[in-house]
Amino acid sequence: MQRQDFSDTKLLRLMAAAALAIAAWFVARQWLPEPWRMPGSPALYLAGVAGAALLLVPAAFALAKRGGSSRDPVGWFNAHIVCSSLGAVLIAVHSAGYLRRAPALLLLAILALAALGVWARVRGSRRMAATFASKAPAFAVPDPATRERLKAVISAKRRLLADLDPQAQEGTFSVTLAHWLRAPRLAAAYHRLAREEAAMLGTRRAAGLQQGWWRPVHMALAWIFVAGVAVHVVTVTFFAGYVADGGPINWWHLAAW
Repeated sequence: MQRQDFSDTKLLRLMAAAALAIAAWFVARQWLPEPWRMPGSPALYLAGVAGAALLLVPAAFALAKRGGSSRDPVGWFNAHIVCSSLGAVLIAVHSAGYLRRAPALLLLAILALAALGVWARVRGSRRMAATFASKAPAFAVPDPATRERLKAVISAKRRLLADLDPQAQEGTFSVTLAHWLRAPRLAAAYHRLAREEAAMLGTRRAAGLQQGWWRPVHMALAWIFVAGVAVHVVTVTFFAGYVADGGPINWWHLAAW
């Protein structure tokens, strides 16, 4: 039996539960024991570690999907939804309610990612389905000069593909992580030609602003979050003194620079 992905109703319920959990935490934290209100305490430190680990699952999903090693994409998709929701709650707990410092931007990035993901699933997916079932005016036959440029680009793509992946077909091929690792120069050249072809055809413009840009923005926010987590981990581990700003260092660290 094929595994089913989340329905819109289940997704909205999960997001609502996560939002309520975060709101309840901020309301109730003033009555909690001090270790749950002290930034960097062992309890909140472990909450942050667990939350960051859960939020790296979507990054692993992106790598598995682009690497061509995702044998169960629906399972990965479900895992990325559940882990993102739980991770967001734990990161909110880890913040201890201190939202006036730079790490709070990571929580804002999570909320933006969640909002964008919910829109894409509940509203965007319907628009995408309608787009695939229609013939947009921008996909009309291009002028002779553009046709000649397209012909040259496609010919160049086919020549590159013969070296990059001889078994693939140019019309259905896209560069994966394996191609980037095996032949980065060829992969970059092919990717550039594919973008040039899409620009000439106006595919992003034909899809509309929301459909054309939601995924690039979603992915950019996701990788900004990953980079932010890496910076945060390095600073609290090696620059604990700077992070504490003269206050007590309650968390595990290697250096207090």
